[in-house]
Amino acid sequence: MEPDYSAQDVARCDLCKTAIAQSYCDFCHVDLCKPCIGEHISDEYDKHKIVPIHKRKSTLIYPKCETHQNKTCEYQCKDCNIPICSDCIVAKQHNKEHKFIKLEEVFNAKKKHIRRVTEDLEKQFLPAYEDIANDLELQIASLDGEYKKLSTEMSRQREEIYREVDNAFNQMEKEIGEIKVKHKSILQKHLDEIKQLQSSMLQTLYALNEVEESNEVSVTINYSCKTEEFSKLPPKVILSMPKFIPKMKREDFCCLIGKLSPLSTTLKERVITAKKPYTSVRELLDEPELLNTIKTGHKNLRSVTCHNDEQIWTSGGTADIKCFDIQGVLQKTIQTKSGGMPLDIAVDTTGAMLYYDLKTTTVYKVKNDQTEAIITLQGWTPYNLCVISSGDLLVTMFSDDRTQSKVLRYSGSTVKQTIQFDDEGQPLYSGNCYLKYISQNRNLDICVADFGACAVVVVNQAGKFRFRYTGHSSPTKNERFQPYGITTDSQSRILTSDGRNHCIHILDTDGQFLRYIDNCDLKSPWGVCLDSNDGLFVCEFNEGSVKKIRYSK
Repeated sequence: MEPDYSAQDVARCDLCKTAIAQSYCDFCHVDLCKPCIGEHISDEYDKHKIVPIHKRKSTLIYPKCETHQNKTCEYQCKDCNIPICSDCIVAKQHNKEHKFIKLEEVFNAKKKHIRRVTEDLEKQFLPAYEDIANDLELQIASLDGEYKKLSTEMSRQREEIYREVDNAFNQMEKEIGEIKVKHKSILQKHLDEIKQLQSSMLQTLYALNEVEESNEVSVTINYSCKTEEFSKLPPKVILSMPKFIPKMKREDFCCLIGKLSPLSTTLKERVITAKKPYTSVRELLDEPELLNTIKTGHKNLRSVTCHNDEQIWTSGGTADIKCFDIQGVLQKTIQTKSGGMPLDIAVDTTGAMLYYDLKTTTVYKVKNDQTEAIITLQGWTPYNLCVISSGDLLVTMFSDDRTQSKVLRYSGSTVKQTIQFDDEGQPLYSGNCYLKYISQNRNLDICVADFGACAVVVVNQAGKFRFRYTGHSSPTKNERFQPYGITTDSQSRILTSDGRNHCIHILDTDGQFLRYIDNCDLKSPWGVCLDSNDGLFVCEFNEGSVKKIRYSK
C-alpha cells in the first residue's frame, strides 16, 4: 500500500483490481489507474469521460430518447414535463406550442433544492430533534426528584392534619372529662337527698316502735305520725350519656384534606426556530482592534453581559448593577435587594436581569422594577450564571464546606440537570475555589473557566466530558494560566480571559489554541461577553473599564 493512502480512503482500479485508482470514467462509473485508462477507452466508444478521481460524477448522464434511439434527451418540455432530444425539437414531433428548458438547468435547480433541504435537515431539523430528545431524557431523569417533592409535600400536609386532628380529639377528651364531673355531681346530689330521707325514715320507725311498746295513755294518744313526706317517692333522675357524633364521612374527609390532580397530557405544536445561519466564516484578524473604552465607575469590575447590541450591564464590588449604551452613557442602575455585592449577572431571553447576591446567597430576577428570588439553596452556594439558547439557566455551585463544585441547569426554579462527575466518578471541577464562569457554545457544549483548576473544562450537552484546556506555552506569558471569564462566538470558538497574563485566549471548538488577544493594552481582564456580531466586551478588574474589541471579520 502506498504511504499517501490509508485503508479507509484508498480506491482500487475496477479493471486490474490491484493498482490505486487516480482517474474515473464519469460515463461508465468505474475507477481507473493510469495504465488501465487506455484499455478502457480502446473500444472507441465516444461517450467515455475520463476525469480525476476527486471530480468523479461531475459529468451529467442524460436519459435516452425513446423516439431517437441514438440521441440523449438534453431538454425537458415544461408543459408535458417529459425529457426530449434535440431531434424531437427540430423534427417538430412535439407540440410546437410547448416551451422547452435545458435538462441541465432542471438538474442544477433540483440539486440546489436538495442541498437546501439537506442543509435544513442538518442545521435545523436534526438539532431541533436532538434538543427534543435531550429535553425528554432530562425530564425522565428528573422524575424521581419531582415525585419525591410531591410525596414530601403530602407528608408535610399529613403531619399538619395529624396535629389538627390530635388537637381536636384532645379538646373533646377534655370536654368529656368536664361532662363526666357534672354528670357525677348531679347523681351525687340526688343520692345525698335520698340518704337524708332514709335517715328521717329510720328515726320515725324508731319513734313508732317506742310508742307501740309504751303503755302510757297520754303519750300514745298525743303521738302524731308524720309519714306523708315518705308516701311520695322522689322522682327518678334520668341522665343521658353524651355520644360522639362524627360529622364527616370518609369520602368527605378525603375531599377536605385535598386531592391529587390527574396526570394530564397535552400536545403543543413545536415550531422550528431557524438558527442563525452560518452564511459566512468570520476569520480572525491579524491585529484585533480596540473600538471603545467605557468607564463604569465600578470598583473591582467583575461581570459584563449584553442586554442587546446597543446596551451592556455591568457589576462589581458594590451593590450597583449599571446599564450603559455602547458609547458609554449610563442608562439605568439597579440596586441589589440586600445591598450586598452581586457576584455575577446575566440577562434572560425576556430581557429580565438575573443576579446572584453574595450577602443572601440567592439568585434574584428583576423585571419591570420588580425583584423576586428564584433560587436559594442550603449546603451549596450559587456563584456564576449563564442563560443558554433554550432559555434555561446554568449556574455554577460551590459547597459550603469548600470541597466540591458542580453545574446545575434550571428551568425556572426547577433543577433539570446536574453536572459534577465524569464517567469514572471523578470530579469535573475543582473544589477549592468558587470562581467558575460558564458559557454554552453553539454546538451546545458547556464551557467552564475553572480558576481553581487552572483550566477550561468542556462537557457536551448531556454533561459528558469532552476536553480540558490548561493554557498555551509562550515565552511572553510568564504567569500561570488561570482563567476568569469565558464566552463563545458564532464560529463556536471559545474565548477566556487570562487576568494574570493580561490577555484573552481564543480556542477552537475542540480546545485547540488559536491565538491571543494581547495588543489592546488589557489590564487584569476578568468578565467577558459577546454581542450578536461577535463584538467582544472585556472587563478590566482594577481599572473599572469595559473595552470593546473587534477580533474577527
